[in-house]
Amino acid sequence: MSLPVAALGLFGDAIDFILHAQPSQTGGPAVGGPGDFARMTWTHLQVVAASVALATLVAVPLGLVLGHKRKGGFVAISVSNVGRAVPSLALIAVFIAFLGVGFVNVTVALALLAIPPILTNVYVGVTQVDREVIDAAVGQGLTGSQVMRQIELPLAMPLIFGGLRTSVVNVIATATIAPIAGVVTLGDPIFSTNVYGDAGKLAAAIVVAVLAIVAEVGLAAAQRAVTPLPLRSDRRMSRRARFTPTLRKGATT
Repeated sequence: MSLPVAALGLFGDAIDFILHAQPSQTGGPAVGGPGDFARMTWTHLQVVAASVALATLVAVPLGLVLGHKRKGGFVAISVSNVGRAVPSLALIAVFIAFLGVGFVNVTVALALLAIPPILTNVYVGVTQVDREVIDAAVGQGLTGSQVMRQIELPLAMPLIFGGLRTSVVNVIATATIAPIAGVVTLGDPIFSTNVYGDAGKLAAAIVVAVLAIVAEVGLAAAQRAVTPLPLRSDRRMSRRARFTPTLRKGATT
């Protein structure tokens, strides 16, 4: 270990654990290092991608239909609240009884965690579309499904990506419990301290935090990219108005 890294104490040990394989605490094969963390990170990302994809396939069409009909707001909000209240650890334990251990169990449990933010944001985004815009589209001869696809969905995209950002970051953090169901993600060093030690636990936590930050920044950029230019301009103008001091009565310009 280099002197600057050693000076960081346990944090330095964790960085070194990511960069170099270390002897196992139990005397078994070496653990850690780029190869070990690359494998765990790849499995972690597979779990996250599968869970968020499943949640998106369920939440986006449902939220789009409910928002288009301007009905089911209570359902969307209730599902969101219930989904946030039920611990994913409990869901995995329940699914073990029905699905057994493995990738499918973890994916379904984490998808249920990811659905509420996406569903809520899709519903809110669609219901916030100006009614006059929808009436104009109907007046041009668009059907209900065309209005959803061509008007409501594009205008709701910024909020949809906001919900997606929340879900992805939540799932990245929560996928660390997957080893309970037999899927070796970055949570394995966190649960197996007797094998990886404290340095390995902290190393896994650092990698998870980096993944969450990268996902947050990347999806924030994607959210901005899908925001229509007029909406970006409106937001900039509203921010300027908020921070522009009001001229006092009688002040000269």
